[in-house]
Amino acid sequence: MIKELVRDEAILSARCEKATPEDAAVAQDLIDTLRAIEDGACLAANQIGVTKQVAVYFDDDQQPHVLYNPRVMMGLGAARVEEGCLTRDEVSKVTRYGKIKLCFDELVDGAFRQRKRDYVGWEAQMIQHMVDHCAGRLI
Repeated sequence: MIKELVRDEAILSARCEKATPEDAAVAQDLIDTLRAIEDGACLAANQIGVTKQVAVYFDDDQQPHVLYNPRVMMGLGAARVEEGCLTRDEVSKVTRYGKIKLCFDELVDGAFRQRKRDYVGWEAQMIQHMVDHCAGRLI
């Protein structure tokens, strides 16, 4: 279901709770909402008012990827970049890594499976942005 984006800083700055397999509906709401946003690339659950550690991004082929409980384990190649956000009006300067190792849960047959994966470039930047949202960090 397409949800309205939340701009309330009290919600956006709250640390999100760990997601569970029962939060699959939140992931689908994120996918539906993100598809409805022109040029939208990534979205975290607190941006639709749900304080759970669930995030979605679209790859270059517009395929959705759901990350439950994402954590950046390592980053290489830090650089200052300008970054926008769907729920904040201003562009911010932030430090992002060019390559990250991410630990996250993936929903497989109704249960979480922990995954570790490396990401580079634009995907790495989007994921770091969403991890910040899950931690309640405003850029």
